[in-house]
Amino acid sequence: MRKSSDIVLDRARVREVAGVFYTFDAMEAAGKALLLAGYDRSDIDVIAAPEEVRKKLGPKYAAIPAVDLADIPGVPRQPFIAGEDMSVIKAVFAGTFGGFVALMVALIMISSGDTSARIGMWSAVLGLTAAGVGHLAAQRLFGQDKIKGTQLILWVRANSDERQEQAREILIAHGASAVRIHEIEIAKTIDDLPLSSLRPDPWLGNERLGQP
Repeated sequence: MRKSSDIVLDRARVREVAGVFYTFDAMEAAGKALLLAGYDRSDIDVIAAPEEVRKKLGPKYAAIPAVDLADIPGVPRQPFIAGEDMSVIKAVFAGTFGGFVALMVALIMISSGDTSARIGMWSAVLGLTAAGVGHLAAQRLFGQDKIKGTQLILWVRANSDERQEQAREILIAHGASAVRIHEIEIAKTIDDLPLSSLRPDPWLGNERLGQP
């Protein structure tokens, strides 16, 4: 049985600007600058974790310079997510979970005839506790560690020559090397679909949302 990462849903040839960075902070700053310049977040990719790249390309990965790696179609990528974005996602998740627990506690206590003071106290205490648990869970679910390595790649897609040149200038201004515009074929797999890893009902089976 083929893995979901091997099932290609679509292929497209795109023109994009690629650049190699030597620190995560420089790459992150370039990604933020691209967003501020109006580039769509979905058009910005960064190289996946070294373990994932090594698994995809095999032993030859270690011998491939980043400048060449940027032009290989099958190199695993991941969406660009800035540190502040992850903080917002975690805060929203924790707040929503804490609020839900507080509401459920209040409803249960109201139905059992508890006093308003007790309802308010226990809703607040358990809601805050749940928010703390939600934050820890969000760290595990949505946490994205800094990509390790000394050669990091960022790709940004642009439709016009002007936007490609602007992206090239932004990457260079933030310390990227080997910056160039190239045409490459990108394959979309099931793992690239949003929420594809979720299993909506474990009682009905293990099929994921993205599984055909």
